Amino acid sequence: MNQSTALRFLMSLVRTGYAAQNEKTGKYHVTFKICALAENVKSYSNVRNLAYPYMEKAAAAFQETCNLSVLENYSLVYIAQAVGTGKILMSTQRIGHVAPLYCTGAGKLMLMELPEAEIKEYLDRARPVRYTEQTVTEFEPLMRELEEARRRGFAFDNEECETGVRCVAAPIRDYSGRITTAVSVSGPVMRMTDAHIARHLPCLLEAAGEISRLLGFSGESWKER
Repeated sequence: MNQSTALRFLMSLVRTGYAAQNEKTGKYHVTFKICALAENVKSYSNVRNLAYPYMEKAAAAFQETCNLSVLENYSLVYIAQAVGTGKILMSTQRIGHVAPLYCTGAGKLMLMELPEAEIKEYLDRARPVRYTEQTVTEFEPLMRELEEARRRGFAFDNEECETGVRCVAAPIRDYSGRITTAVSVSGPVMRMTDAHIARHLPCLLEAAGEISRLLGFSGESWKER
């Protein structure tokens, strides 16, 4: 790497607080802010380890792909995946893939607990893009979808992010009751029919409930709704 490129990267680290310069020696060093990144990686690793056995059960029940995603800077990040067997055409998400909140099932779960003003601010900042004809980009229609997700306790992506792909997502709550993680199942619309989802949805909801309990959540479970 040449000096100008290295300096540009270094200055970015300094501006964001991850590096600092020693005034006496002129040398640069990593700050303790890097520990926050390490803690995030550690927590994600713990969630993945706890969630994976339940994800495998949901993937086997649906015979589709089960994803685990987290909220990060008003975006959805996929951190784990379990794939059902026996199908040639599968819907998969690359680990580390970042997706919008407004057009994904898991993302809607993250949004639904935010105050209305914060949701409006998010939409103004995100400048929603219509990925398909089904993508909801306006505030009022999205609020109606979020209200429906609150009432049901789970959320859908009906070809809103990718044409031909349908997803159903269930919330995972931590010890504080906050939703920062979600488990979802996605697959082709020809297989993810209303009847297929209704038949296997209890398995997904139970998985979300069990993972939530392992994370310290002691509130109402889906079975008590």
